[in-house]
Amino acid sequence: MRRFRPWLPVVLAALAMPMPTTASPANPWTVNLYLENDLFDETDQNYTNGVRLSWISPDTTSYQNDPAFPAWLRAANRRLRLLHSNDPDTEHNLVLSLGQLMFTPEDTESAALVPDERPYAGYLHAGIAYHTRSENRLDVMEIDVGMIGPSALAHEAQDLIHDLRGFDKYNGWDNQLRDEPTLQLLYQQKRRLFSDSWRDNFGHDFIAHAGTSLGNVATHLNFGGEYRIGWDLPDDFGTSAVPAGGDNSAPGRNGARRTPGDGIRGIHAFVAVDTRLVARDIFLDGNTFKDSHSVDKKPLVADAYAGISLLAGRWKISYAQVFRSREFDGQPHHHEYGSMSFSYSL
Repeated sequence: MRRFRPWLPVVLAALAMPMPTTASPANPWTVNLYLENDLFDETDQNYTNGVRLSWISPDTTSYQNDPAFPAWLRAANRRLRLLHSNDPDTEHNLVLSLGQLMFTPEDTESAALVPDERPYAGYLHAGIAYHTRSENRLDVMEIDVGMIGPSALAHEAQDLIHDLRGFDKYNGWDNQLRDEPTLQLLYQQKRRLFSDSWRDNFGHDFIAHAGTSLGNVATHLNFGGEYRIGWDLPDDFGTSAVPAGGDNSAPGRNGARRTPGDGIRGIHAFVAVDTRLVARDIFLDGNTFKDSHSVDKKPLVADAYAGISLLAGRWKISYAQVFRSREFDGQPHHHEYGSMSFSYSL
């Protein structure tokens, strides 16, 4: 009997949601693709792969009475706007996303469970988020549902890629975390603390962030910031990432990415830090309601990013090298991986 995929109705519902078909050049739809993999650092372990596809709507204020949106969404839009009712320049965006994360131990040859290394785990999730943004502030509220375990299809996805690239397959996937439905609630706030520019649109800015995640996948508080310097900085809130809540850049309102045309229209470098105070991490703590492999996690984890972004026509393309501190007791060293993002404004 074919295994039931409890996440499938969520995915189909998200993909089937009707949406308006037009947007002005100053208020576009945006499609984002995020790819993260530690092969950029010539390893294949720990957080080994992540992929996420997301869609960001134009400012939904103008669609408040548009019948193309479901009635419940129009009602939610009206209520959520009250959070920033004192700011007449506030914009509101809806975000739909679908993603998959994959985690493996360092010892990938053993078919037996490796007790001192992190569990094999896969995570497939779909999310809906609501962005509220002004010139220097962005608030993100998101709900994600998904599945941990074999139904997340991480084993099959990794085998497919390894077959295509001629890599050895991993032997321990029979020990991965067991099937468990997931629910995540996330809130993030970003503030542009300063922004300045000099000759030829060369400038810099700093964007601080803080937030929380609640759920059986991850429960933590996080905080950090991103410094950017270069030419024609985009009118957004920094560089995004694969994990849930990573779509923290609502579409820029006046940036070069809104303008069609050939050639590079802006380029900048960035460095960023995100620190998490971790109460729960299912990828280390193991299943919530079933016996499974687990390791002793560290309560404080930090990521440091260094990268470059360029804007060309309607595209924004970014690459970052990410350095993650040790996540569990006995982990012999920190982890590194590459993070790429491709954004296109329709």
